[in-house]
Amino acid sequence: MRRHFLTALLAAGLAYSAVAQTTFPRNGVYDERPGLYAFTNATIVVDPQTTLQNATLLIRDGRVEAVGTNVSVPAGTVIADLKGKRIYPALIDIYSDYGMPEIPRAAPGGGRGGVPQIESNKKGAYYWNQAVQPENSASQLFKATPAKADELRKLGFGTVLTHPHDGIVRGTGALVTLADDRENTLVLKSDAAAHYSFSKGTSRQSYPNSMMGSVALLRQALYDADWYKRGGNKEQSNLSLEALNRNQSLPAIFEGNDKLGVLRADKVGDEFGVQYIIKGGGDEYQRLDEIKATGASLIIPINFPQPYDVEDAWDADNVALSELKHWEMAPLNASRLASANIPFALTTAGLKNKADFWANLRKAIENGLSEQKALEALTTTPAKLMKAEDMVGSLQKGRVASFIITSGNLFGADNVIYENWIRGKQYIVNQKDVVDLRGSWQLTIGNQSNVKLNVTGKSADKPEYQIVIDTTKITPKVAVSGEIISIQTQLSRRPGSGTTRLTGYFTSPTSVKGEGETPDGKQITWSATKSGDAPLSTTAVTAARSTSATSSTAVVYPFVGMGNAQKPKSENVLIRNATVWTNEKEGVLTETDVLVQDGKIAKVGKGLSAPAGVKVIDGTGKHLTTGIIDEHSHIALLTINEGGQTSSAEVRMSDVINSEDINIYRQLAGGVTTSQLLHGSANSIGGQSAIVKLKWGESPEGLLLKGADGFIKFALGENVKQSNNPSAGVRFPQSRMGVEQVYMDHFTRAKEYAKGWTTYNKLGAKEKTTAIPPRRDIELDALAEILSAKRFITCHSYVQSEINMLMKVADSLGFKVNTFTHILEGYKLADKMAKHGVGGSSFADWWAYKMEVHDAIPYNAALMHRMGVTVSINSDDAEMARRLNQEAAKTVEYGGIPEEDAWKMVTLNPAKLLHLDNRLGSMKVGKDADLVLWNAHPLSIYARPEITMIEGATYFSLKDEEAKREAMQAERARLIQKTLSAKASGSPTQRPTFRRSRMWHCEDIEGVMAEGEEEGK
Repeated sequence: MRRHFLTALLAAGLAYSAVAQTTFPRNGVYDERPGLYAFTNATIVVDPQTTLQNATLLIRDGRVEAVGTNVSVPAGTVIADLKGKRIYPALIDIYSDYGMPEIPRAAPGGGRGGVPQIESNKKGAYYWNQAVQPENSASQLFKATPAKADELRKLGFGTVLTHPHDGIVRGTGALVTLADDRENTLVLKSDAAAHYSFSKGTSRQSYPNSMMGSVALLRQALYDADWYKRGGNKEQSNLSLEALNRNQSLPAIFEGNDKLGVLRADKVGDEFGVQYIIKGGGDEYQRLDEIKATGASLIIPINFPQPYDVEDAWDADNVALSELKHWEMAPLNASRLASANIPFALTTAGLKNKADFWANLRKAIENGLSEQKALEALTTTPAKLMKAEDMVGSLQKGRVASFIITSGNLFGADNVIYENWIRGKQYIVNQKDVVDLRGSWQLTIGNQSNVKLNVTGKSADKPEYQIVIDTTKITPKVAVSGEIISIQTQLSRRPGSGTTRLTGYFTSPTSVKGEGETPDGKQITWSATKSGDAPLSTTAVTAARSTSATSSTAVVYPFVGMGNAQKPKSENVLIRNATVWTNEKEGVLTETDVLVQDGKIAKVGKGLSAPAGVKVIDGTGKHLTTGIIDEHSHIALLTINEGGQTSSAEVRMSDVINSEDINIYRQLAGGVTTSQLLHGSANSIGGQSAIVKLKWGESPEGLLLKGADGFIKFALGENVKQSNNPSAGVRFPQSRMGVEQVYMDHFTRAKEYAKGWTTYNKLGAKEKTTAIPPRRDIELDALAEILSAKRFITCHSYVQSEINMLMKVADSLGFKVNTFTHILEGYKLADKMAKHGVGGSSFADWWAYKMEVHDAIPYNAALMHRMGVTVSINSDDAEMARRLNQEAAKTVEYGGIPEEDAWKMVTLNPAKLLHLDNRLGSMKVGKDADLVLWNAHPLSIYARPEITMIEGATYFSLKDEEAKREAMQAERARLIQKTLSAKASGSPTQRPTFRRSRMWHCEDIEGVMAEGEEEGK
């Protein structure tokens, strides 16, 4: 035992850092040593695929010189015998902020009580927006932080990729080691990667104030960099664009943060031909097929959520089923990614307590992640992604000598990391030559021989002791120093019994003898003999039992309540004997059949025969219609307004589709199959619309209606000039006449922009080599599309004078307004609307909710209809959209509109306004089979859809509804019981947080509540 103890001291004393060439002079005596070490008789994991037994690792000057089973050790080498121990490459984390300046909390940049900052305050020839800062370099900001380095070294990490987590374009990251030294010796790669995100960070500029604005800003910056490279640098100097172009050759890491963020980031990458490495959020298993299709490598956190404290039934109501399911399934994420052959690296990012890293990683392994894949994700994969595999990630010859010495299997629950060597410098994590006393010991103390000493604990260097005499359990004080052991304990629980003191020495690893003194001063001899392993503690037994609780690993689409076990698929269906509302010249047909094949309406008629394999549905006594189309909706969006500028024509609602929104399912239950997702009305020129089919379970891209024309939201009135935000006072316009000027200015610029591209495109190939191309402006692209009738306007409108104004502007500049939405004073100028050719998408009977609607009347839709205007009834509200059939019925009551014409206002007419009437809106052969089977007359308040299908796939079935709810309730009950069991087993818990999906309306700004609105509503 004495020999082992002295060896440990010797190794600690000789472990100097490797000799390094330095440009720093030393104030004192130079003491340079060769840094030559040999670690012999070890199990060496060279890389995840290569393990050597009884091998030697030879390092010189901080590099691996040799590794193998037949390595010649040079004279003068410091030798460490690691028999029974293992060596692994040090771990790598490529998503770190180690050594970066602390990011201050972003100060408010606008909204109530804040004055917006429109322009950049950054001095110098930089980009116009402070959220774009590619000129930042982590290597210039890096400052070693010994305490944080030590925290990561104890976990086994030797290298991290660090960068400042601030902004949309964040600059370059640096690959650094976790040694304690000067910064210039710690940096392995100064510009190792370029970093991006969707978060504006600390920028106080009012733009962007939304996710879609962040996407647009990044896209514009990338287009600007391309223009700058192609000649724009001759017209201006921009340090940010120069840096952005330099960074294009680096591995690009994008902070996606969740499953939809991963898809969003990849979409940006596809546009610019860049394959991003994307940092996810740990929920990728919920959209595995779509994420695999991106081809992206991922960086995955293992910050699993704690179980919820649901002992209080009211608290339990605040936890969504998706949250409970994610708590259960999050540990499966890494194994699911591995099974799908999606490359990934693991990161400590997101862990509130870095000490949870190993417990969470072992939980991931228990849930199917192989140890080899885990090691790859912490060594070779991150090294390869950073193009640094020639330096780190393995222990092959020539690599940086960064490795860890362990007691055994790195992933074993009882493994101990003894040392972490970084560039040939030793860092002791735990003493590796500590005697492992864990087990059961039989004690003889004087004449007393019925004494047991149980030694437990997670590691040998942190043992826990308990003396057992008959049924009495006593916790002694024990100290071990080398070969010497001392014990102080009360051998009796009787008051005043006193302390017995024992001191002895190890005669072998399993036996001790020595002398002691009883409480009354008598000298005694004592001995101890190891008799076996220690019994499993009560805590361990409880934990083992808790892991055996039932679990469900099935994913539903989407991953929320009422999700589908499988994504619905198109079927061939014959619906027989229904009352069919054709919306064609045939009108309403009774006792009629409709055949659906390959997602299309194949036949409409009486007595149709069912081809082989066709599903037959009895429609007797029921009404069959095409699906309702909502021309103005804000459901299924993460945000709806980018109000940082007066024009946000560059933003796209398709960038912020939330495919997990329960309102998709609710509106299917109301017969809605298609919706136009519109930008809000915060600015004169809003963003580009997204037209979606409500395919519950599909991804955001899967919801988009392919081949649809492009639309864009404009707005007039109070919201645009910020009437209800008097503190704003900066953003133009501040008056209604200013709104007109916005349109004139922007369309004049768009005309010149389009003309510039036309001129450039006419140049010959030779001329183009010397000409500077026009700068691609994605805002003006959208406006130019309006001028060329490739994009169409839906305009938020109320007041007659403003509606006249926009039609006048359009006529003067040669474009048309497609639709006036809201249009509550449309009855005053319906004749002019008909002449202009603009449609009206109105509410049935909304009024009196603000001054602009003072003149609204319930007969508006009927009066516009009679003047020849194409009229639709829209929702602009998640709740109203569930009963648009009843909103259409109101036009029968208010204005005497015929029932069939009223029904067209929520089906065929919105299809016409969206230029989709060739595919949707009527029961015509060849059109999409988007159908609703109602249990009653569709305009009745008692009508309810029994089946809602899109392209022949059933997305809502009243028949299955009850069973679906019962299954959801049973699953919720199971998960609640499982969380209760986890808490009873001692697991830390989190309190439920009340969350309610926000129901967006036109004027809502992300992060700013409407007057009187509750947080989260």
